[in-house]
Amino acid sequence: MRAWRTLLGDYPITHALREGRVRSPIVRLEFADVAVPHKAFKRVVRDMEFDVAELALMTFLMARSRGVPLRLLPVALFSRNPLKYLVHRRDRDHLDPYRLDGRRIGVRAYTTTTAVWARGLLAAEFGVDLDRLQWLTYEEGHVAGVQEPANVHRDPGHADLAAMLTDGALDAALVDPVPDDPRVGTLVRDPDAVWRGWQHKTGAQTVNHAVVVRESLVEDVNGIRELLKLFGESSALAGPSTPGAFVGFDEIRQSLEVAIATAEAQHLLARPLTLDELVIHT
Repeated sequence: MRAWRTLLGDYPITHALREGRVRSPIVRLEFADVAVPHKAFKRVVRDMEFDVAELALMTFLMARSRGVPLRLLPVALFSRNPLKYLVHRRDRDHLDPYRLDGRRIGVRAYTTTTAVWARGLLAAEFGVDLDRLQWLTYEEGHVAGVQEPANVHRDPGHADLAAMLTDGALDAALVDPVPDDPRVGTLVRDPDAVWRGWQHKTGAQTVNHAVVVRESLVEDVNGIRELLKLFGESSALAGPSTPGAFVGFDEIRQSLEVAIATAEAQHLLARPLTLDELVIHT
């Protein structure tokens, strides 16, 4: 039996797998004791610590374009609307997406998947010139060697973005969770409507986290097929109430194509990428 070291959070689509209600005589997943998976993403792409891992989609694309030997299993763990986390102090200057030139926006790291998708939607739906925004971050990205643009300033001493927003040091911020403060509201009015419109036009989901495997495992065809089967069975037990989580190449293809184009437009990729080199076909 294969024993693969695994980093995987507990989501509806993975719950049965993590509980052991879905198992295989061929593959055993040895789950790492990591409560918050995204805090181990550097270990995924820099240390190659895991055989199977949850990973932010944009992190994977940036890593793969720089030669990190990971491949994508066609499993989306969750998708979400990035615009719901882009907030401002609505009692200050009635800021909206059309008045973002020169504004200071805070985010944990410039290359987080939520931030990349949010910028993509701002550009696509509101015509925002992303080069004219000013970004304040306090963490480097997960992937080594990604050069941030000149309009990004990193200051590890300014990690409390919510406080900086309410104090007026920031004009807007991408934060999770959103502050429970009546003064704070989403920058985009009706972000769900904008997001749904973007999805309708593109046919894509803003996939946040997906599943990757060590590239050397791709040669183990039976093991990879069994792994994909495990995710499919666990997903089936979750039922239809998990929008944005899905298993299968046909289901993820369009979202990946749009994700690649979005990352490329923001100059995050070291070289062009194709679906054939990214996704494992079984």
